[in-house]
Amino acid sequence: MSTDFSIRPVGIPAPVQIAPTPGPAANEAVQTDLPASQTVSASEAGAGARNDLQHNENISRQVVFDQAAASFVFQVVNDKTDAVVNQFPDEAMLRRRAYFHALDLSKSEPSRPVNTDVSA
Repeated sequence: MSTDFSIRPVGIPAPVQIAPTPGPAANEAVQTDLPASQTVSASEAGAGARNDLQHNENISRQVVFDQAAASFVFQVVNDKTDAVVNQFPDEAMLRRRAYFHALDLSKSEPSRPVNTDVSA
């Protein structure tokens, strides 16, 4: 299979890349074998690493509706401290949505005539 992503007519063989032979720099390379105290080994296959919060009992998930942004907010909250651990969308996105939502509301309101009479 070719790795250059070119479209070729059927029947024409793709060019084969030939690996270059090692040069003098490879002959003078530094040895990469490390002592046993500095090596890292792979963990057991059964003990997979997890990068989620499912195992923590102090975490809850909630959905809140932000009226200013007219958007749902999904939050992961620490039950002990009531602090938001993770949130989607983030605060900056909610501020942008609230701003644009306010602009949309102001455009949809009928405009009132401005009173330019200063004699009153």
